[in-house]
Amino acid sequence: MSRDRRLHGLYAITDARLAAARGLATQVEAALEGGARIIQYRDKGSDRPRRLREAETLRQLTERYRALLIINDDVELAHQCGADGVHLGRDDITLPEARQRLGTGAIIGVSCYNRLELALQAGRLGADYVAFGRFFSSRSKPEAVQAEAQLLRQARQHLQLPLVAIGGITPENGRQLIEAGADMLAVIHAVFGQPDIRLACTQLQNIFLPEKISS
Repeated sequence: MSRDRRLHGLYAITDARLAAARGLATQVEAALEGGARIIQYRDKGSDRPRRLREAETLRQLTERYRALLIINDDVELAHQCGADGVHLGRDDITLPEARQRLGTGAIIGVSCYNRLELALQAGRLGADYVAFGRFFSSRSKPEAVQAEAQLLRQARQHLQLPLVAIGGITPENGRQLIEAGADMLAVIHAVFGQPDIRLACTQLQNIFLPEKISS
């Protein structure tokens, strides 16, 4: 399916605190200009009208750059703004419930932390991708469970789904995760915490190039 081919490359996750200074839309457009292929809108705030406005703005941007927009946790927000899909964590709505609300064409990703069995279960339930991590020390989630590159290798043996790696990823350490089987690298601070977001994204996206992976 065409959408599965798009589940590859740099997966940039927004952070409300990092967006405060320069503005969310400005930051995300810079990321898209730098080559980010997937944007996840992640905002735990209680101001729903603001979140909807921001999500609709990001929907317009991702459509312009032919990228994907994924909403973190909030299935209703994903439905309202016309996002490509939703990312679900441990305490969110179930995958079958999300699929029923968003339809068969929606992309639904699932956090599996450091547990292969969660990924296998997600695959059986119809997930479009699974995410593992954190792999390295993370500023955004310092208390997150530790995952190892071997987990990606094991998942690749058992699953045909696209795999996401997250947690402390930089241009210097991301290649080893791609070599282990990651299709996407999910990044927060190494994108939106950098002075030049566009350059940061270009550097991260470049490590997906075949000559970079094989070097």
